Amino acid sequence: SRHIAFLEKEISELDGDIGQAIKASPVWCETEALLKSVPGIGDVTARTLLAQLPELGTIGRHQLAALVGIAPINRDSGLMRGRRSIAGGRTSVRGVLYMAALTAIRRGSPFRPFYERLIQRGRPRKVALVAVMRKLLVTLNAIVRNRTPWQPLTA
Repeated sequence: SRHIAFLEKEISELDGDIGQAIKASPVWCETEALLKSVPGIGDVTARTLLAQLPELGTIGRHQLAALVGIAPINRDSGLMRGRRSIAGGRTSVRGVLYMAALTAIRRGSPFRPFYERLIQRGRPRKVALVAVMRKLLVTLNAIVRNRTPWQPLTA
C-alpha cells in the first residue's frame, strides 16, 4: 500500500508537470483547448495526441489513419481474400482513441447515431467502434488543421 501511494503521488506530480509544460506553450495550450472541445476528448486523450501524434493537422486522413493503425489492412494472398483488420501504428494513441470513442458513444454525442446506424446495417460492434475511432480521428485532424473548435451539426 505504501508503494501504491508513492506511485500515485509520482503520477500526480507528472500530470502537474505535463500541465505546466502545456500552459507554458501557447501553441500546445491552444491545440489542447481545440482537442478538448470535441465530445469524448478529455485531458488524457488530448495530452496523448499532443505528445505522440505531432502530425495531427498536417497530414491527410488516410495517412493519419494508417499512422495510428486504424486503417483496414488487406489480408489477401493469391486467390484468397481474407478479412480486413487493423494493425500496426501507434498503439498508445489507438488505445486512448478507443476509450474516447467509447465515451463518445455512451455519452450521447453526435458520434452515437453514426455508431447505431452501422450496428443497424449489420456491422459487428467492434467494427462499428473502430469506425467511430476513425471518424473521431479525422474530425480531430480537421479541427487542428483549420484551428476551429468543435461545432455540432444543426438539423
